[in-house]
Amino acid sequence: MPTDPQSRVRELLARYATPDVCVAELLCDGHPDDAVAVTIVESDLSATDLTYGRLREESARFAAALADLGVEPGDRVATLMGKSAELVVALLGIWRRGAVHVPLFTAFAPPAISFRLSASQTKVVIADADQLSKLTAAQEAPQLSPWHVIGVGGGGHAQFADLLAAADPSAESATAVRVSADAPIVQLFTSGTTGTPKGVPIPAKAIASFHAYLEFGLDVRADDVFWNAADPGWAYGLYYAIIAPLAAGARTILLHAGFSAPLTWKVMQKFGVTNFAAAPTVYRSLAADSTPPPADLRLRRASSAGEPLTPDVVSWSEANLGVAVRDHYGQTEHGMFIVNAWHDDLRVTVPPGSMGKSLPGWSCAVLSDDNDELAKPGELGRVAIDTTASPLLWFSGYVDAPEKTASRYTEDGRWYLTGDAGSVSEDGFYFFSARDDDVIIMAGYRIGPFDVESVLVMHDAVAEAAVVGMPDRLRGEVLEAFVVLREGVSGDDALTAELQKLVKEKFAAHAYPRQVHFVEALPKTPSGKVQRFLLRQGKG
Repeated sequence: MPTDPQSRVRELLARYATPDVCVAELLCDGHPDDAVAVTIVESDLSATDLTYGRLREESARFAAALADLGVEPGDRVATLMGKSAELVVALLGIWRRGAVHVPLFTAFAPPAISFRLSASQTKVVIADADQLSKLTAAQEAPQLSPWHVIGVGGGGHAQFADLLAAADPSAESATAVRVSADAPIVQLFTSGTTGTPKGVPIPAKAIASFHAYLEFGLDVRADDVFWNAADPGWAYGLYYAIIAPLAAGARTILLHAGFSAPLTWKVMQKFGVTNFAAAPTVYRSLAADSTPPPADLRLRRASSAGEPLTPDVVSWSEANLGVAVRDHYGQTEHGMFIVNAWHDDLRVTVPPGSMGKSLPGWSCAVLSDDNDELAKPGELGRVAIDTTASPLLWFSGYVDAPEKTASRYTEDGRWYLTGDAGSVSEDGFYFFSARDDDVIIMAGYRIGPFDVESVLVMHDAVAEAAVVGMPDRLRGEVLEAFVVLREGVSGDDALTAELQKLVKEKFAAHAYPRQVHFVEALPKTPSGKVQRFLLRQGKG
């Protein structure tokens, strides 16, 4: 990297933000055939190395298969999959075809999945065998679902492996499609407190920003063994466990198994992980588990993102990992843009509790709550991005939601408002305070209260419901629900269990309320808006 980080930013923009972009070439074909792109690790620690040469051939086959299914450039193709070789091949095949990837988190319940598929007008869904029932449940999915389903590992649908075997990688339809730098390659959905989740289009030029964070923030080097443990169904895992490493030609590890502390230690030890990234919950879970860390860890860098990092995690990591984990901040709409950078040219001592400084290519500030002027150093205000001085900025607006998009900007359009409250010191260190929009971040997952509340009120016994995040030592925050029951209904443990089960089945397994409080009424403003901050203060 040049001594001047801004020079490197210009280099990355010149590579990824050109008028004519071939994503398959940038993420796959431009790298040596024999170089290992991804190592898939199974729960028994067996592993499969995916070379760029193999990924090029198999993704070409899948691109041809997608074409045979009627997928054209610009069409949406969704994945409901865990971390696997098939996932990586599917993604590269989607982008080779010029299509747009719609990630679906495997913990989502059928209604949440159906909404995202319908809202994105998805044509094809690739799903693991244990996820197929969510797509075919008659009571959940729309009749005559417009999407074609491809199964991975059985399940009675057209099979991923069969499609690959039958496809011709030399067919014209397997040729990598070139797109505009502004053309979307991913459509994610972000949660909010009101309304349905909004679509976030991620353009091809965003890869420049993702690559920059990999270098500046995480300091992933050619000789690193890099492992980002985040789920690729969410932004941090997709952007920085798959897209950025493929772009940089940096080998990345994907663990095809659920989380456990003992398994995490074993993977780090066997594969010699030197650069690790995960949500604070992962670090807290490692600290809380009785399994001690191996004595021969080789960690050189440890990073955290998804929720504020508490001092106890930093102290524990320094004592047990041999390196103090560093906090990084970002959003689905931008990726990471405020970081405690690890790169040698940017690394400085981290003030306790700080989420870092603006990443090269980004310019941030804290605006006063009362006006759009800069807040004084240390004064709490609104964390914002200067759109006129952030060349790596790529977000252009939510899909078909102009009012939501407009609400993110100041009147003059200069500042993008993150919706988070914080402060900045005189020397440019940012400190997170709260989320203005009440979005809950649990174990690194952003959860919109509206999504859970909408499910709770489906129960016949519930008149109204409000959901808030409460502090939790392990997960950062957990959900708690405040429920107003219909007349003549009394709340008890059985009803609590029913409501928790309903959320698991209708929204997502990870997003159920850990506690349900039955209350007479919800605190509201004169206009009828629920005052969640009072519920968090115990004034429900």
